[in-house]
Amino acid sequence: MQASRRGFLRGRIRSDHNAIRPPWAVDAERFESLCTRCDDCIAVCPTGVVKSGDGGYPRIDFSAGECTFCGECVAVCEPAALVRNDAEPAWSLRATIGEACIALSGVECRVCGERCEASAIRFRPRLGGVARPELELERCTGCGACFAPCPVGAIAMERHK
Repeated sequence: MQASRRGFLRGRIRSDHNAIRPPWAVDAERFESLCTRCDDCIAVCPTGVVKSGDGGYPRIDFSAGECTFCGECVAVCEPAALVRNDAEPAWSLRATIGEACIALSGVECRVCGERCEASAIRFRPRLGGVARPELELERCTGCGACFAPCPVGAIAMERHK
């Protein structure tokens, strides 16, 4: 978050440009100039993943659930900070599986794969050990369904180009 001391004391806190915005958000700078921080997108989100973030701008919180790409947030966004384009993906987010994954340490766990509707996380059997997760980035939608249920927080959502 970038804020000047004077801006902070006056309650004018700038948004974090790196925050994960709702799906189909325009580029960060334009988003902040268009978004009125009305919270309409927060109110209509059926899964509750759209939350108020730094500066009052909406952000995605995958610890609350997953994004179903229903488009409700886009439908209520009157200033057009969110613009759905069905020819483009909702965002460039993709899951990553970190070294903290307990399946990589030999403990049986398939929670992330069970939650992934896109079948982007699969577990292939291994001789002499537990199956390890394999992530197919091409299949991952970045919905975040795998994020919250991971018992050790080994899943991260990152931007990919």
